[in-house]
Amino acid sequence: MDVREWAVGIRFSAFTAIMLGLVVLAVFVLVPTVGTYLSQRQQIAALEQSVQLTTDEVAGLEQQKQRWADPAYVTSQARSRLYYYRPGEVVYIVDDDLPPDSIPLDQQPVSDEVSETRSDWMAQFVRTVAAAGLAQPATGPVTDPGTPTP
Repeated sequence: MDVREWAVGIRFSAFTAIMLGLVVLAVFVLVPTVGTYLSQRQQIAALEQSVQLTTDEVAGLEQQKQRWADPAYVTSQARSRLYYYRPGEVVYIVDDDLPPDSIPLDQQPVSDEVSETRSDWMAQFVRTVAAAGLAQPATGPVTDPGTPTP
């Protein structure tokens, strides 16, 4: 009953109704604007991060471009990548240059005894060739689409 007495005691004036209407109108106007603002701030942050990554990549490429402008670097890359050498130089290429942990372990031989197959491979070969020559084609003869048929 206390709530009813309190509710009866509240009186609304025209000024209170107008102010309440303005507050509701402001909420309807500002909520979409605030949502747009927040989404734009997120896009700006993502684009700034993208610009920073691109700037770092450009700096790395510029540094690499400066390295490739150095004749000594170009020579060292040609020697290591393409195995180029100068006339009169003796070049040694080491095949077994793997680190010790990359070398595969020794494998045991598969078998100590040599075994012979029980089939005659020549007779099987002749049977296969004969079967291939006598087989019927799966499709009809292939004609060139550019030539007219009579």
